[in-house]
Amino acid sequence: MMLQDNVKLGGKTILVTGAAGFVGSNLAKRLLTDYPDSRIIGIDNMNDYYDVRIKEERLKSLEACPQFTFIKGNIADKSLISGIFTEYRPQIVVNLAAQAGVRYSIANPDAYVESNLIGFFNILEACRHSYDNGSEGVLHLVYASSSSVYGSNKKVPYSTEDRVDNPVSLYAATKKSNELMAHAYSKLYDIPSTGLRFFTVYGPAGRPDMAYFGFTDKLRAGKTIQIFNYGHCKRDFTYIDDIVEGVVRVMLHAPERMTGEDGLPVPPYKVYNIGNNNPENLLDFVTILQEELVTAGILPEDYDFEAHKELVPMQPGDVPVTYADTAPLEEDFGFKPSTPLREGLRRFAEWYRRYYDNSVDK
Repeated sequence: MMLQDNVKLGGKTILVTGAAGFVGSNLAKRLLTDYPDSRIIGIDNMNDYYDVRIKEERLKSLEACPQFTFIKGNIADKSLISGIFTEYRPQIVVNLAAQAGVRYSIANPDAYVESNLIGFFNILEACRHSYDNGSEGVLHLVYASSSSVYGSNKKVPYSTEDRVDNPVSLYAATKKSNELMAHAYSKLYDIPSTGLRFFTVYGPAGRPDMAYFGFTDKLRAGKTIQIFNYGHCKRDFTYIDDIVEGVVRVMLHAPERMTGEDGLPVPPYKVYNIGNNNPENLLDFVTILQEELVTAGILPEDYDFEAHKELVPMQPGDVPVTYADTAPLEEDFGFKPSTPLREGLRRFAEWYRRYYDNSVDK
């Protein structure tokens, strides 16, 4: 049975961390459109993990809205976060700021500890203190987890009921830690929190470090792309609009506060998968991508794709398959991602042409 909305987003102050990021900027844009009487506070440290110009481009359309306030800063800065909560008193918090990427966590672990652990701890502490002196405080904390927490689980599709005690990357370990920290804070301080395990998000103005984006850059430059695990990887690709729709629906229902038989709070805590529930073989994905790049005019009609691909072994920290069991999300929120892969990649290719290749006729 579907859950009833118990949080109104209209007229509220909503903090979105990672607001210049791929998911954060799209979520902020959606909230500004759907809830024009709400105030959106966005924070992002604008780091150069990937091309900052894309982050700046995403921010442009947000900063044109008077009800959007942008703060450049790091969630690992505790005094900054405390100050934001004191000044703006957000009623809903969506924590999307994180150092992303599995492979980068092998090369640069410090960034993951700073953003994903210290930064998230600061958000939890600020939520906790939002109730001080009898204040209403934060009604709902929604935060990004990741499909990476499933590690090399053999059972598919991945269910939130599965044990996730064997991460295969530091990134995955930090995301599992977020869920554990949120659970502890929900139990101790009655903070309603919902974690969302995202499955390979893609789309226009996405992250340049993601495979589909990197493949496009290389193919356009005439370089060879490497397809890991000899093309036998499967990924549950989820289009950005589907992710945002899922996040908004989840924001509208905070886990209920209840008291257990011991007289203590039952943690108002939930975790959901948001994925496409339809894993695609990486080779099929790349074939569709190159077809759409030809259609968009990014690659020539006679592009020799076979000459530009190389099948290589699996990378450390990667997993062979990601596949989301999305039944709980569907049951509780009546929602299932539905954008077909070809349609999503077509929109990406069209955006890429407009953004990068002004020599191609629009």
